[in-house]
Amino acid sequence: MENSKEMRSWLDEMNLPHPLVIAGPCSAETEEQVLHIAEELKDTDVNYYRAGIWKPRTRPGNFEGVGAIGLKWLQKVKEETGLKTATEVANRAHVDLALEHDIDLLWIGARSTVSPFIVQEIADALKGTDKIVLVKNPVNPDLSLWLGAVERLHSSDIKKLGVIHRGFSTYEKSKYRNIPEWQMAIELQSKFPDLPLINDPSHITGKREMIFDVSQMALDLNFDGLMIETHNDPDNAWSDAAQQVTPKALVQIMEDLKIRKETDQEAEYNAKLSNLRAQIDVIDHQLIETLAKRMKVADGIGTLKKQKNVAVLQTNRWNAILGKMILEGESKGLSEEFVLRMFKAIHQESINHQEKIIQA
Repeated sequence: MENSKEMRSWLDEMNLPHPLVIAGPCSAETEEQVLHIAEELKDTDVNYYRAGIWKPRTRPGNFEGVGAIGLKWLQKVKEETGLKTATEVANRAHVDLALEHDIDLLWIGARSTVSPFIVQEIADALKGTDKIVLVKNPVNPDLSLWLGAVERLHSSDIKKLGVIHRGFSTYEKSKYRNIPEWQMAIELQSKFPDLPLINDPSHITGKREMIFDVSQMALDLNFDGLMIETHNDPDNAWSDAAQQVTPKALVQIMEDLKIRKETDQEAEYNAKLSNLRAQIDVIDHQLIETLAKRMKVADGIGTLKKQKNVAVLQTNRWNAILGKMILEGESKGLSEEFVLRMFKAIHQESINHQEKIIQA
């Protein structure tokens, strides 16, 4: 996958004055609903009209999409509004039907990306196509698996490729539906800077009120576009109601987003500075999350010490940790003074946590 610039050509050829925008309902529900939303989006920044035709569900019994009839509704969208169309495919049959109905952009969902067998089946069905094909990140944060799916498609002579960052599943409590793990996208960008990268704030947040902030972070990190689920009556949507916005709200989001264009030296400097600061914001968030996890472990140690009537401070253990961290920090370019100050502060907070438990 050495020539990622080739993959980017489809996006560059569009010569857009704003990020790529893919929008539309999570699920096609009725012909009237699909056409109604499309009419409201046709004169906006939306470049591709998305609608889920087949909806994979973790458990049976939930709405799993209208099926192939929805593709005819998307054909009507193109005929009546001029909007290009997009949908998710999960097997060869989906691909064949989508191509038959001239869907312009196809994406592979997170559940499908985890299976090389499924991806290969889709790649074989799409071999040589001129359609745009995007790959959502797998459910779990596995960069090799994500890139492996792109490589399988590229090996099938599919030129118009890109990826969608929709966040990752976690058992831990989080304000997100799927945690962003922004560092994964940053690493992907560093490895393949010309591979188009689209952000899906709807699936990351699971809440419409958080979509703007995640979209802005994505743009600050130089994402190429956004996929935002949009519904004319989101509260009564048949799937993922809480994360969908109205067409009017989508227009407002696009107006409010700060889109940084590289038009001159000063603008280029500001864009690079904003990107680097966004990366620092991501890492700072990870630091807080990691420290919080460390303190939970310290709480567990405090509980054990209370049960066994053991002193909080274990000097030999603390000195061993400190010496090891100083050496490790120096190997990473961190000064001994900095490592000492940082770990003394962390250690003191751990002691405070344990003492509260012992004295309770």
